[in-house]
Amino acid sequence: MRITVNRELCVGSGNCVVNVPEVFDQDDEEGLVRLQITEPPEELHELVEVAAQMCPVGAIDVQHRVTTQ
Repeated sequence: MRITVNRELCVGSGNCVVNVPEVFDQDDEEGLVRLQITEPPEELHELVEVAAQMCPVGAIDVQHRVTTQ
């Protein structure tokens, strides 16, 4: 999983920070989303998905890696 955020879309609701503070933070100046890590460990994937779904403006993009064998 790889996460990107669009700070131009972010409205600073903080849902992501409340749900996964290990991954998301808000800056002190504007209150906008800031990523702590772009590739969270697997145990946080489900929480990150929920945070992305809860974002009122869709500022969080979650990309899943496809493994081929």
